[in-house]
Amino acid sequence: MATQKSLVYRVGTGKALGLVVGVMGFYLLPALVDEPSLLVRIGVLLWYPTLGAVVGVFGIFSNHPVLNLSLPWWFRGFIIGAWFNFVLTLFAYEQISTISIAMLGEYSAYISPFWMVLEGGIIGLIMDYLLTRWFGEGCADNAN
Repeated sequence: MATQKSLVYRVGTGKALGLVVGVMGFYLLPALVDEPSLLVRIGVLLWYPTLGAVVGVFGIFSNHPVLNLSLPWWFRGFIIGAWFNFVLTLFAYEQISTISIAMLGEYSAYISPFWMVLEGGIIGLIMDYLLTRWFGEGCADNAN
């Protein structure tokens, strides 16, 4: 029962951390870009709580269930965050490209929308660090 309770708290706290990041993105995006789309802002607001929930759920895996490889928090969090933002970049490439050009200029070396992948990895890393520090990782069924 304690494992289920800690998983629920871990996922809920992950959602709360994601909501903080999403709200920051929702309100900072207009400061960085002139007239961003409301749909993009709402998408950012809802994207990061989902990322936080998934990072929270995957905290129960300290080992890969099939390959039996160790999954430390820093690897797991970075990979999940990077994957989420990679998918986001694939779905919203044009919008993210427009935002990148508006923020950094047309001739900047860093205008590729795929920098969002690194940003997602860093956010996932921070979330998993905090969640693992507060709630631990692994579960009774996963312990070896």
